[in-house]
This record gives sequence, structure tokens and C-alpha cells, in this order.
Amino acid sequence: MTRFTIGRLIEMIPVLWIIVTFVFFLVRLAPGGPFDADRVVSEDVLQNLNAYYHLDWPLYRQYLDYMARLVQGDLGPSFKNANWSVNELIALGFPVSLELGLYALAIALSLGLLSGVLAALRPNTLLDYIPMSFATLGICVPTFVLGPLFLLVFALHLHWAPVAGWEGVSHKILPSLTLGIVYAAYIARLTRGGMMEILTQDFIRTARAKGLSEARVVLRHALRGGIRPVVSFLGPAAAGLLSGSFVVETIFHVPGLGRFFVQSAFNRDYTMIMGTVLFYAVLILLFNLLVDIMLAWLDPRIRGAS
Repeated sequence: MTRFTIGRLIEMIPVLWIIVTFVFFLVRLAPGGPFDADRVVSEDVLQNLNAYYHLDWPLYRQYLDYMARLVQGDLGPSFKNANWSVNELIALGFPVSLELGLYALAIALSLGLLSGVLAALRPNTLLDYIPMSFATLGICVPTFVLGPLFLLVFALHLHWAPVAGWEGVSHKILPSLTLGIVYAAYIARLTRGGMMEILTQDFIRTARAKGLSEARVVLRHALRGGIRPVVSFLGPAAAGLLSGSFVVETIFHVPGLGRFFVQSAFNRDYTMIMGTVLFYAVLILLFNLLVDIMLAWLDPRIRGAS
């Protein structure tokens, strides 16, 4: 496992280099610049701004300068947020995005695992049809539709929750539900399929023949193998929770990192775009590595192969 983990960490280096290189040239080749949306300034002022941020350098030199800073952990200054570096803005916004993602993940796992297990234990009954119908509906409805619906019903009409913000518990319920319910639907379907396959295995029949209680058979023997598809899904789910938070944070005006990313895309803030993309890429790769380690712990065959 140690050799496997170290190997995967080394493989992350060229992947991150490709991501950085691609995004660097892509954002600079796109039409517009970071100061085009500002009020009309003289040509001398614009030249001074470009010179201050080294935007008047040749493109290859800008790339080499950025990579040199990146190796030292410096993501550069933000072009649109005066006196703020990208590192500082990420440190300011990411804790909020992380909190939102953890709440959404807890909701997704709780609802998804419970619904999937109940549906697998009682197939072709109401305990199967009702949660799986909602799961199918949850898969079909994206967050940018579900969020405004929640706002319309629970905030504007029923007044059960605030419309926007991230100050107290009441502000966090609707954003967390919006982001978590969609992934709860996927987890419910995967749990049902995995559990139904495991419950037909010989070792489950043996455990029941020995007189073990149904709760012990399900929780100790069946669940460990049945949630393997869910564990495999957690890597893409983590990526989806992070990228999906862009939309949710914008809808509910949550002051997270997604807000900075959206603003940087509109404002052509090159360094902020680069910094957030790289930061999220590192997180997603680490999530995928963690998922592989969890799968190896759940399945001895994977440990042997590694």
C-alpha cells in the first residue's frame, strides 16, 4: 500500500503540469483581458498596469515566470482584487466551500445509503418503489433547477429559511440540501444494486443459516461488500460536489471559493482562474487517491494486486 500510494502521488505531478499548462494558455488566448471591463483609462495607465503584472511580456516568458512562482507555492496576485493574493483569497473562501461540501456529503450518504439498503432488503415493494422513484427524479433534476425551486417554496412562500447568506444554521440548510440531494440519488441507486448483488452470495446464506440476526448479516457482512460501488463513486462525487458548489454558491450567495471562481471567469482574472483550477485539481486527485485506498481496504484482492 505504501508503494502504491507513493506511485500515485508521483503520477499526480505530470497530470497537474498538463492542467496548469493547458489552462494557462487557454485563458490568455481567449478574447478580452483582465482590465477591459474597467472604466476607460488612458493608454499610459493601461500600459503601466500591464507592465506591473508582466502582461506585456512574451507569452512564453509569462509562462516560465508563473511556473517558477508556482514551484515556490506562490499563485500570484489577483488582478481584480486589489492588495489580495490568490493564496489569501483561496484561504478565505475555501473553508466555506469545504463546510458546504461536507454538509452536502453527509446528507447524500445518509439519505442514499439508507434508501438503497431498505430498497435492496425489500425489493419490488413500496420500500423499493418510493425511494427509487425519488432517486430517479433526483438524478434528472440538476442543482441549478433544484436550488431556485427550494428558494421559491421554502424561502419566499413558506418563509422557513433565509433567501441568501451563510451566517447561521438556517442559512446553511437549503444550500446543503440542494447540493446533497442530487448525489443522494446516485448513491441510493448504487447502494441498491450493490446490496442486491451481495445478498444473493453464498456467504450471506451461510451467515443466515448459522442463525445470525438479520441486522448483523446486513451491517457486518453484506454492507461492506455492497457499498463498494458507492466508495468508487465517492471520487467523482467529491469532484461534483466541489464543481457543483459554484452554482449553489451563486444561487444562495454563499461566500465560498466558487464565488471567486465565477467572478474571476467573468473578469478575466488570470491568476485567480489558474489558482482555483489548480487547487481544485489537487483536491480531486487526492480524493481519488483516498477512494483507491479505501477500496483496497475493503477488497483484499486489490491489496494483493497493488
